[in-house]
Amino acid sequence: MSPQQQADADDSPDEQQPSGQRPEKLRFWTIVLSTLAAAIGVQNRANRERDFEHGKPGAFIAAGIIFTVVFVAVLLGVVYLVIRSAAG
Repeated sequence: MSPQQQADADDSPDEQQPSGQRPEKLRFWTIVLSTLAAAIGVQNRANRERDFEHGKPGAFIAAGIIFTVVFVAVLLGVVYLVIRSAAG
């Protein structure tokens, strides 16, 4: 088992909860990291399955919208700075 697979297994909420009980909801930073990983296409299967099993769709939709707005704002800012410096 690779170190990444071992780390994923250690973080698995299923192993931390007794059988038959629903694990706690995903933490804020878990949702943020999953959103970033999915946005750049490096989300692994174990994390994706965890997100679908234990996450709420609304949290991921909100995170995706916020990520998109921030991403577009950063791109517009970079373009503005490049155009301003080229004209100056």
